[in-house]
Amino acid sequence: MADPDVAPTPDQPEDVDGAADRRAGAAGGPDSAPRRGWRAEGVRLLELTALLGLAVTQPLLDVLGQSPDFFLFHRASRGEIVQLVVLVAIVPTLAIGALAATSRLAGRATREWTHTLLVGALLTALAVQVGRHTTPLRGVPLLLLAVVLAAAATVAYRRWRAPARVLRVAALGPVVFVALFLLVSPTSAVVLPRWDGGTVGLARAGGHPPVVLLVLDELPLVSLLNPDGQIDADRFPHFAELAAGSTWYRNATGVSGWTPYALPAMLTGRYPATGVAPHYSHHPDNLFTAFGGLYDIRAEESIARLCPPSRCETPLGREQGMGVLARESAKLLARISAPTESRVDPADSYREQTAAEAGLDAAEPIPEDPTFRWDRLSDNQPARFSRFLAGLRPSDRPTLHFLHLLMPHSPWAFLPSGVRYAAPEDFPNDGEGWAELARQRHLAQLGYTDRLIGETLRTLRATGLYDDALLVVTADHGVSFTEGAPGRGMGAIEVAADEVAWVPLFVKYPGQRTGRVDDRDWQHVDLLPTLADEAAIRLPWAVDGLSAREAPRAQASKVFYDRPAQPIPIGGGVPTVVPPAAPHPLIGSTAPDQPTAGVARVENLAAFREVDPDQGLLPALVWGDLPDEVPDGTPLAVAINDRVAVVVPVVGRDEGGRRFAALIDDDQFFRPGANRLDLFLVAPDGTLTRLALS
Repeated sequence: MADPDVAPTPDQPEDVDGAADRRAGAAGGPDSAPRRGWRAEGVRLLELTALLGLAVTQPLLDVLGQSPDFFLFHRASRGEIVQLVVLVAIVPTLAIGALAATSRLAGRATREWTHTLLVGALLTALAVQVGRHTTPLRGVPLLLLAVVLAAAATVAYRRWRAPARVLRVAALGPVVFVALFLLVSPTSAVVLPRWDGGTVGLARAGGHPPVVLLVLDELPLVSLLNPDGQIDADRFPHFAELAAGSTWYRNATGVSGWTPYALPAMLTGRYPATGVAPHYSHHPDNLFTAFGGLYDIRAEESIARLCPPSRCETPLGREQGMGVLARESAKLLARISAPTESRVDPADSYREQTAAEAGLDAAEPIPEDPTFRWDRLSDNQPARFSRFLAGLRPSDRPTLHFLHLLMPHSPWAFLPSGVRYAAPEDFPNDGEGWAELARQRHLAQLGYTDRLIGETLRTLRATGLYDDALLVVTADHGVSFTEGAPGRGMGAIEVAADEVAWVPLFVKYPGQRTGRVDDRDWQHVDLLPTLADEAAIRLPWAVDGLSAREAPRAQASKVFYDRPAQPIPIGGGVPTVVPPAAPHPLIGSTAPDQPTAGVARVENLAAFREVDPDQGLLPALVWGDLPDEVPDGTPLAVAINDRVAVVVPVVGRDEGGRRFAALIDDDQFFRPGANRLDLFLVAPDGTLTRLALS
């Protein structure tokens, strides 16, 4: 590229870099110099705009454009979404452009090299992203390859004019990316909703009972079962209580592993046909519009907005605002740009705000539960669940109570008692040791979810709604914890469909008092037709589902949608449970007091020095590193206050530099004040070797 601050030589013809302007300025006098400098800066800014558009704007807006649930969960207004787009598409360019321009104060050569270094850095970031999608390389090898390719591209940029000219044309890219985001992407419906009013269901002869619909998230049926195929009443007593008084559709499957497809299918009765937002403008015919003419609607949605404003008010209390959007978008960009493997999923930011965080008064009455020793269940209770409970009251008009609760959905932060714990955001969910830890954390949070089910049943009985209500408790989809196939995508479906597709479904019909099991081929498009039948409402649109009042499907024909309009047949039946391994014999035993023989690094060691259970928070997750000479697979015993709480395997170091992590899901091991933490290597003969902690 020609240096814009020196005159062209005979073998370097003039071009738009500003050489012609500089020669004209020399003849025109001093007043022309500012114009020459600003034109050169404008050219450079165009080049940076193009690269930032490719490395930042396009990938980030592409992910967010395909994730309208990100904005729906954070209750972003149109203005906030537009502000975020401006922040992504314009602010980085202006900030970097201004920073680069100030380097001119140090001289023309410094300015030119600053620009070249910025071009090289942005090309490296772009090469990392391309390499992650086109090569199997990750980490340092990918970064080195990206640096080499970016260096070669930077040399070409300096040597020839064509690359610079291409970049200037590509400066239009951010405009195109923004237009696609605002006008074409699934998120466009959230920014520019189009609403035709929806279709109101027609009342039929019959009673119109109160309807209570609680949709949980990321809950496989298999997580609730014991090896006999029944609800594990010891671990989940309230789910067992629910099953004992309702109809358990044991062969129920979700429609998709992605909530923006799965939930609309449940509430419209139609299989996913297009990749649109879970928004009332795209799904005008749904549960809320059908019931809205006859029923009062009290709805708490989470990552959907299917209830139109004319039917439902927008709930408050959600963590929202530009600060949250910017913070979570920055985290997404960091994962997109990293040379390491990363699950780029906006759902990682979905966390139910607690009642204490939202400033809500405790749900009344506070339940007396001796296992929750510090009386903080109400504070730790999700805020939207507290509001849902408060609304479960008899009414003169038929009422639909709806809650989509992101429990036991990750991020996992609750023990079964309701106490919370902290955890790093970058814990892997797959790999030796890590997949099992993820399952344990999921089951612990499911234990707390069981408490919320108990609270729901208690409130319904206390208010007199239970007998007359049509109560439905289910989940939109499950999740796989099978090593090598984690999550909810196609890889998980192919390997562990029983964990992803099969979900719990309990329907307590009005007046029902005894439980029964129905193993018909239920698919979640059957939910709305069943609710409408029981509420004596005729749906005025065609649905794909069947009401439970109709004859079951003649043949099992289960399908799953990873993508809209592309049904994938799935086989199998009601999942079975592999009996869990027996608890390690050391658990609960007294830890020996012996000299240390080795060193372990515990990253959250400071949290054990002053534990305040009254805050409803415990250091229940322990993680850190061990020396390389400790063999992988070595059992590691974790003791709290001289009692062994858990035994976990030592694993290969993850990308965060950790070789172990252990969850202590029984809060009885902890006490107020200082708590003693010890780690022991367990030899094959059971001998313990105590480690010093740092």
